[in-house]
Amino acid sequence: MSRRRARAADAPTPRPIPPRVLVLHGPNLNLLGTRDPLIYGTTTLAEIDAELARRASDRGAALESFQSNHEGALVDAIQGARGRVDVIVINPGAYTHTSIAIRDALEGVALPAVEVHLSNLHAREEFRRESLVAARCVGQISGFGAQSYYLGLDAALAIVERRRAERT
Repeated sequence: MSRRRARAADAPTPRPIPPRVLVLHGPNLNLLGTRDPLIYGTTTLAEIDAELARRASDRGAALESFQSNHEGALVDAIQGARGRVDVIVINPGAYTHTSIAIRDALEGVALPAVEVHLSNLHAREEFRRESLVAARCVGQISGFGAQSYYLGLDAALAIVERRRAERT
């Protein structure tokens, strides 16, 4: 075997790029753990983010979390995700029911997204039952408390894995 062929055969297999996940938390989610614990539970946002990071790491994924009470900051984060992440997990909070801007940003970046909610939107007040964002997401998970985020991460990683498999 020639030296060139031997070197090529000995070359290490390139490592796959880890899936990159952006988790977005909307308004008032920074108050988790103390705000309406009967509805939202006692788990804090920091605890949710730490568990998401642990689960992502265990699956070989890179995860970034961001929370804002400001619609424009969430839109900026979505727009900034294009070309930087593979999938978005989003809890738009109250913007779920009101934000055409977040919906349009998700559509504009054309990244798959999973919408998550701690509470069951359909068991809440009438005005909370409609999501303007859902139509621009692959799916919606709600009603499982902090577990909604973890299920959302699982779904997001499955989407990335499926898309990567389809390309090969």
